[in-house]
Amino acid sequence: QVQLVESGGGLVQAGGSLRLSCAASGLPFSLYTMGWFRQAPGTEREFVASITWSTGRTNYADSVKGRFTISRDNAKNTVLVQMNSLNAEDTAVYYCAARRTGSSSWACWGQGTQLTVSS
Repeated sequence: QVQLVESGGGLVQAGGSLRLSCAASGLPFSLYTMGWFRQAPGTEREFVASITWSTGRTNYADSVKGRFTISRDNAKNTVLVQMNSLNAEDTAVYYCAARRTGSSSWACWGQGTQLTVSS
């Protein structure tokens, strides 16, 4: 059974940093790409960043490029996103997701973790 469990959300001041974690299980990781998405109230869920597990190749939304860094911990089967220079526009529920590399469908989702940036 696939499980994605996010943690690390909270309240942070503008300009601050936070790191989110996604503990993954039940996946053949070498065949998957892991991603982070976010959804603010009244908006659609949007892509934030992704990492291909086997190669470490990363991809970022323009809005977070240079501020967020996605990485993976092979030993712990965990995907991390380090978020720096946070601003109020980063306030959202952040979701971890997984898709088979080469597929366009994000088939697996976590329950989400809230990040609130105070200005």
